[in-house]
Amino acid sequence: MDLRRLAVAAAVLAVCAAAAEGFDILKILGKHDEFSQFCKLLNETHLAGDINRDRTITVLAVANGDMGQLTGGHYSLGTIRHILELHVVADYYDEKKLKQLSHAATAASTLFQRSGFAPGMAGYVNITQHRGGKVTFIVDDAADSVKPVSFVKEIESHRYDYSVLQVSSVLSSPEAEAPVAQPAPVNLTDLLSKKYCKSFAGLLAADAKAFDTINGTKDTALTLFCPVDAAVAAFMPKFKNLTAKAQTAILLYHAAPDYYSMQFLKSNKGKLNTLATTSDAKKDYTYEAQSEADTVTLDTKVTTATIQATVRDDDPLAVYAVSKFLQPKELFKAKKEDLAPAPAPEGPKKKTKKKPGSASAAASPSDDEAADGPGADGSSDDAADKAGAAPSLLARWVIGAATAAAALALAA
Repeated sequence: MDLRRLAVAAAVLAVCAAAAEGFDILKILGKHDEFSQFCKLLNETHLAGDINRDRTITVLAVANGDMGQLTGGHYSLGTIRHILELHVVADYYDEKKLKQLSHAATAASTLFQRSGFAPGMAGYVNITQHRGGKVTFIVDDAADSVKPVSFVKEIESHRYDYSVLQVSSVLSSPEAEAPVAQPAPVNLTDLLSKKYCKSFAGLLAADAKAFDTINGTKDTALTLFCPVDAAVAAFMPKFKNLTAKAQTAILLYHAAPDYYSMQFLKSNKGKLNTLATTSDAKKDYTYEAQSEADTVTLDTKVTTATIQATVRDDDPLAVYAVSKFLQPKELFKAKKEDLAPAPAPEGPKKKTKKKPGSASAAASPSDDEAADGPGADGSSDDAADKAGAAPSLLARWVIGAATAAAALALAA
């Protein structure tokens, strides 16, 4: 292949990957006041997070005045989520594609169909192009008396990645509108104590702030990574040397304020925010989740832990037992390879003196420093800032490929 063409193609892929990573349905709809109610429900049902993590997707948004019973308290939050899932098509349709449908009609799968609650064809939306350019949508299991909703306009799109369209009203489906039973209450301490995580349950119970925060989130959306008992025992000498503020932070660090199924963790990779992130705006408190050969790992830049067992995986709560106590770079020294600067092209390598064990020990010269977690030289804060600003592995690979290909093309 011509190297110049390769360079151009790689550069285009880099731009597309960066653009796709920036997709945020709440920000897109937040630019338009007329979709405030639709936006609010996407947030309250936690469907916005699922939409943002997906790729090749079309959202059918409804303006405030056309929301009907969806905002009148007629449905439970679980039922509202199912109805909204009908408005998320698992394929890309912009205005141009809608008006160029082959055979003037197609059936498209939605997130409701993916949810497992839609029997048969109930989770499919039929899209039809009519004479004069009008396009309509209707759910496959809609009653005969239900009228199709119409395409109004395109709000925003990024070709082949995502599209946000306005439709005239809410889609109707008997299956989606069926009552959703409230989940049985979960006793978090009992759940953790019965499987793998008794020691971690004890640490949570002893920290009222951490327990109340995590327990108060479990009924809306929570993923908890609990270290197995052996991992807690191995980490206890370090844990006892942390200040009370740092102990709370590290416990919150094990909880993500969103529901991540095992299927999602195995098929996606990227940075996970934690309850420690939301409790301390000045710090990053995130880690990378990735999978290989059916094994999910969590990389904090200090430790790398693997998920060893599923304690619970039932929306909105997921609990996984992990092999190590997760140590944030905000409280501990990052691994040497993460702190080291890029090698210089020439010249002798600088040597630094380190005390034995300093690479993995908590930096705690004073209460304030131990609570906030910087290393003696502040390098852990720098690493946190760099980690927060770094693109995903996919984006970095594509950008690297674009750069290399461009250099080869220019040299040719």
